[in-house]
Order: sequence, then C-alpha cells, then structure tokens
Amino acid sequence: MNLLLSDDYLLQDYPENITNSIRSGHSTCVRFNRQGDYLASGRGDGTVVIWDIETMGVARKLRGHSKQIQSLSWSRCGRYLLSVCIGWKAVLWDLKDGKRYREVRFRAPVYGAEIHPWNHHQFAAALFETSPVLVDVTERAEIQHPLPSVPKRREGEPDFPKQTTTAIIYTATGDHILTATSKGRLNIIDTKTKEIIFSEKIAEKSLIVALRLTESGKDLLVNSNDGIIRTFHVPNLSAQDLDPDTIQLPLEHKFQDVVNKLRWGHVTFSASGEYVAASAHNNHELYIWERGHGSLVRMLEGPKEESLFIEWHPHKPLLVACGTETGRINIWSVTPAQKWSALAPDFAEVEDNVEYIEKEDEFDIHPHEEIQKRRLDQEEEDLDVLAVASGGGRPEETSTNAFPMPILFDLGESDSEDELVHVGFGTLRRKSPGDQDEGDATTGGEKVPAKKKAGGRTRKR
Repeated sequence: MNLLLSDDYLLQDYPENITNSIRSGHSTCVRFNRQGDYLASGRGDGTVVIWDIETMGVARKLRGHSKQIQSLSWSRCGRYLLSVCIGWKAVLWDLKDGKRYREVRFRAPVYGAEIHPWNHHQFAAALFETSPVLVDVTERAEIQHPLPSVPKRREGEPDFPKQTTTAIIYTATGDHILTATSKGRLNIIDTKTKEIIFSEKIAEKSLIVALRLTESGKDLLVNSNDGIIRTFHVPNLSAQDLDPDTIQLPLEHKFQDVVNKLRWGHVTFSASGEYVAASAHNNHELYIWERGHGSLVRMLEGPKEESLFIEWHPHKPLLVACGTETGRINIWSVTPAQKWSALAPDFAEVEDNVEYIEKEDEFDIHPHEEIQKRRLDQEEEDLDVLAVASGGGRPEETSTNAFPMPILFDLGESDSEDELVHVGFGTLRRKSPGDQDEGDATTGGEKVPAKKKAGGRTRKR
C-alpha cells in the first residue's frame, strides 16, 4: 500500500537523498541477499551483522572471525552466507541456526570470494600473491582446486608477465568464472576443465579492483586503478556451439572524471542494470551514471566522509554505503510524495481553497438498525488469511525455495547501534552516546572504567 501513495517512487529508478543511517560496530563491507529483505555487513572486528531491511534492526550476529571482514556472498536461496576475512579464513554460515556450516583456511590472505550461484557447497576465492582456488565443501574435508592466473603459452608466443588474481566472480549459470589480474587482464575459466578459455587485456598496465555482473549476467562492470570504469557485454558462454576462439567482450562505455582525475573506490550496478554507481577516493560524494547515454545523472551528497563499500538494492532504488571513518551504513533512497487518493478514490487534492458542494445524501442520518445490519453483513464475509497472494512479484520472492530466516527473541541479539549493558539482575539498558563513544575509542566496544579524580577519597591499608 505504501507504493500506491507515491508517484515518484514508481517513476524514478535511482536514489536522490539520504533517508536513513544504521550502525553496529565499524562496517567494512555490505551485501544484499537476492530477495533484498536482508543486508549483511562485515565489521572490522570480524563480526558479521545481518540487518532486516523492513525494520532496520539487527536480525542476527555471526561471530567466527577475528580479523576484518573482506567480502560477503549469499547463496541463491538466502540460507547460506559466505564471509571472508583478511585472516586467511572463510566461513560458510547456515542462517537456520546461525552456526558455521563449513570453515576453510587458506595459505594466504584473501582478496575476495564468491559462492556458486546454484550450489552452495562450492565457491571461488582470489588469494594474495598466489593462484586463485575453487573450493568444494561437499565432503567434510574440503577440496581446493588451484586455478590459473595466466593462459597457457602457445608455441611462438612470449611468456606472460607474472601476475596475480585480484577479483573473482561466477557467471549467471555458474559454468564459468571471471577473474581479473594485477596487470589489467580479464580471464574466463571453465569450471569443469579449470582452464582459461579466453583472456584479454582490458586495462593497460593497471590493476583491476572489482568485477560485478548484472542479475541476468549479460553485462560486466570493471573497476581498475587507472580511474576508468568500464562496462562490457558478456556473450552467452553456455551455448552448445561455443567456440573459445570466437569469444569477444565488446566494450560499451568508459566512465571517468577527466577534470578532477578521481580514482574510484567501489562500483555497483543498479537493480535494473541501467545505472552504474561508484564511490571515489578522498571524496564523500557518490556518482551515478546512466548506461544508455553514458552521462552522469546524479551526485549523491551525504556525510562528509569517504564511502568504503557501496551496494545497490536488487529490486528497489536504494543504495547503501559504508563510511570509512565512522563505519556507519548510510542509506540513500527516493523520498516519495504521498498520494492520498490511493486510499480514497473520491479524495481530491487541491492547491487553493475551493467552494465545497454538498451532495444530496452526504449527511443523511440512517437508522441504527440499518447501520448495524451493514456491519454484520461485512463481518460474515470469509477472509482467507492463510493463502499467499502472488502480488506480481519476482519468481525468487514467491518461490517455495526462498528461505525464511528464523526470528530471534533474544534482546541481546537485536541491538542496532547502541549496545545493551546489564545494570542489575534481569535488567538491561542501552549505553548512552557517551559510553558508546568511549568504548569505540578505547577497546573497540568494551566499556572501560573511568579513573578516579585526584580530589576523591582513597582507601589506605
């Protein structure tokens, strides 16, 4: 019903103003699930916080890392969440009970990891200064398959320079893996043969930071250190007659700031894929470009701090970003204009005073028996409160495979920005802003007892 009260919400498909701000610790990365009803945020202390988008409250906290969370990835059903920290470890969480489903340790720090779109027992990870790996956790003992970073050298070709994989994602079908290297090269790896079937240098002498795909998997977004954001059209890699020698990645657009020479921090596609959003280094504004014309359509103003990580809602014009200094999660959305005529069809909105014309039977007094009879007739109507209406939503939202996260009734797990402290037996209160700031500045959230004043009494032996 809230959507019916707004005209701009349905017409404008990119955010315009900051509408909310949430915080639980210092967030370093965020990721929406496929349905868009939950937001996972990784903190600097290794805790993973899952937010309920409807209530903007914490639905669950996952504690299994001791170092900063580097990347997050959801399974298609929304039940499993993959978290990776800089402490050489990845954890696959089962959100049904909030426990660790699998835990994998690597031999090097992890740039990022992506879970398979159709198989939650498999994920790919890009490691620091070593080969990426394809991890299979179907059995109790995981299997790590190394993946190449450079294609095999053919006869007569020079050797490729040494390079490492810095970003890795799956295609929409999960049959191939897209990887980016520190020398600006993009590779396509077949998951069955674990060999590179296509390799092309798309950024000249520049490290590629991030790769993103649209929901359909037909468009690729590449962010590199040369200050240029590129979009490519991805061919159908699952075709039966696919010839690796004929694969092409046509370049669509290049987005850059030719005046200020800004370097982009993190990039993302919009829900429909029509827009590209990016955060900039040493700049507090977020930039939104339209892919149709390749022009800048919006610069989002917010808190005076750089955004470390940004993420677009999968179905709504809603954008979230993590602040670098405060670690707060800022939310930009569309400010809807209320449309009261959606509640009452006869309601007319007027700008100036007009003369009201009374209807003939508008204020007629009806007998009490007739009013009571109408009320009873309405109560006798049978209402189906168990059936779920389709509502024209997406297949993933109405599918029975969608995982409903259990509701926690523990008050200590549902805190948002302010932590709860015990003040007595069975009594809880929230920390005051002063206590929260003191804890963040000293021990990362733990309250430190204040020192006694010099003029206070001291007890002697």
